[in-house]
Amino acid sequence: MAKIGNTIATLLVGAAVGVAVGYVLATDKETRQEDLEKLKKGLDKLKGKYKKEGDGHEENIYHT
Repeated sequence: MAKIGNTIATLLVGAAVGVAVGYVLATDKETRQEDLEKLKKGLDKLKGKYKKEGDGHEENIYHT
């Protein structure tokens, strides 16, 4: 059963790498830069959101 899980995980990682390489080869540099900036901004927003939420929860857990 573990072999099947490892095989599926390997196939998913391989597919993700293939998609990333295909994207890089198929798009021009300006489009990639714009998409990367959007992705960075989105990740920063998520990081800030979870950091704010995490700070409050962290105090509640450790100070009770």
